[in-house]
Amino acid sequence: MNAAILAVIGLAVFYAGFRFYSAWLNRSLYRTDPDLKTPAHEFEDGLDYVPTKRHILFGHHFTSIAGAAPIIGPCVAAYWGWLPACLWIILGSVFMGAAHDFGALVLSVREKGRSIADVSSKIMSGNARIMFLLFVLMLVWLVLAVFAMAIADLFVSVPSTVVPINIQIVLAITVGWLIYKKGTGALIPSLVALALLYAFIWVGTKMPFSFEEMGMSRADASTTWVIILFIYSAIASLLPVWFLLQPRDYINSHQLLVGLGLLYAGIFYVRPLVEAPAVRMAVDHGAPPMIPLLFVTIACGAISGFHGLVASGTTAKQLNSVRDTRMIGYGGMLGEGTLALASMIAAVAGISLVAACNLPTQGAVADLSWAVYYDSWAHASGNKAAAFVLGGGALIQELGVPAELAQTLMAVLVISFAATTLDTATRIQRFVLSELGSAVKIKPLENRYFATLVAVLPALALTLWNITDPSTGAAKQAGWVLWPIFGASNQMLAGLTLMVITLYFWKRKRPVLPVLIPMIFVMTATLVSLVLKTIDFASSNRLLFGLNLFLIVLIAWMIYEGIQTVKRGQRQAETA
Repeated sequence: MNAAILAVIGLAVFYAGFRFYSAWLNRSLYRTDPDLKTPAHEFEDGLDYVPTKRHILFGHHFTSIAGAAPIIGPCVAAYWGWLPACLWIILGSVFMGAAHDFGALVLSVREKGRSIADVSSKIMSGNARIMFLLFVLMLVWLVLAVFAMAIADLFVSVPSTVVPINIQIVLAITVGWLIYKKGTGALIPSLVALALLYAFIWVGTKMPFSFEEMGMSRADASTTWVIILFIYSAIASLLPVWFLLQPRDYINSHQLLVGLGLLYAGIFYVRPLVEAPAVRMAVDHGAPPMIPLLFVTIACGAISGFHGLVASGTTAKQLNSVRDTRMIGYGGMLGEGTLALASMIAAVAGISLVAACNLPTQGAVADLSWAVYYDSWAHASGNKAAAFVLGGGALIQELGVPAELAQTLMAVLVISFAATTLDTATRIQRFVLSELGSAVKIKPLENRYFATLVAVLPALALTLWNITDPSTGAAKQAGWVLWPIFGASNQMLAGLTLMVITLYFWKRKRPVLPVLIPMIFVMTATLVSLVLKTIDFASSNRLLFGLNLFLIVLIAWMIYEGIQTVKRGQRQAETA
């Protein structure tokens, strides 16, 4: 199988999905009113509610949802073979993920920028709102912990990324100042900033920064970076969105387009053969079953509840016109699907081009291949995004880019979007805590500074706390052990968001099958996954067993509230 054929099929389906399916959803289900006053204009405050040009907001939304998960997930899922993973990425993005993101954005804009969790109180009940908010809190703490650890690990393993990533913060602040304080157009400053970023990527390869060279151990270096990252994300989440978040995301959107362009150019130029089998028939002892774990391992690359939080948490508050919802909501998810597809191709074909490398869980390896990289589930899940960095870097090298520079380019790409998601997730967690404080009458949570502190500290604890991994018996950071729970809870949040969207438009007598069918599919696959993980944890880790059980109870309660909402609606229809 030629990897270029996979790329062509995937890109063609994504184009058709946006051209035809999103237009149909817009006409028949969401029916956006072009004259509706958006929350950004209605509540403009220069801090969180800021009317933003479509291309700038697309950059923010795209890079906020395109974090490490659509890279890590496909890299791990390649263990089961390329066919099921590619089908889930392509079809899931078009018919589930993009419809979910589009719907969450439209619903939030119609409801004055309220989050999906907040809107659930209007559609279902006050209890549903509290359950939803608790579920979101747990998920975002996991997101913050995992993304901070992923960035820290890359800083340690690829020290040439430190200089360009930190310089990008300075460049973003400069671009934000030029756009909003000097009235400069956005495109030229952001392109200049992008060029400077690439220049500093080269500088980073010549002047790598490493705490290990200062005498720290690898573990201490990683912990130090995690603490720095959380301090940064707390400060960034409190700044006005135009000051750092928007311009950084806009620069990153250009970087992602360039990076994806180079990756796909490498795929079409080299046309590497796919080394992985279509479906892996024999798995090693301890590997989880492909069904349903595939659907939660590739989370953000096909559908993600976190996207609904971004759409209703920050994007809806910056939307300039309702006409922009289709491009930003549906189109942003297709962009993430394109990234996930590139990650999958790097994992099943690009790694065959790697002559020598140093894998996190295997040490020095020469002549890397799919069979070597994916020799066991423990290695596949432990190596995480290394397949993307190594395989993607090898594809870019074939275009004439020096090896060290190519690897740094890929690593900076991963870190940039993980850091953007870290910023956005911290801001979203602040909003969620404020909403929860309002719902349960805890006044301090409505204070933005106290809410930010509560948003960050539990996530930091997950990175510093080591517990036993029940799948391997080794001690790991709690955040990494909880990664399977993140995937399942993230997908369940998508199912719950689809439930809210379905009930919202069902009450308005719209054709809801395009969101009802994905809701049933995602909820079923995720509940089974959570039950399987609960069984695994029952004998190996009581704390994780209790956490999984708590999530299942929250889900069951939300589903119950949804069923009661339908019954009330039917009774009202019968008595009308």
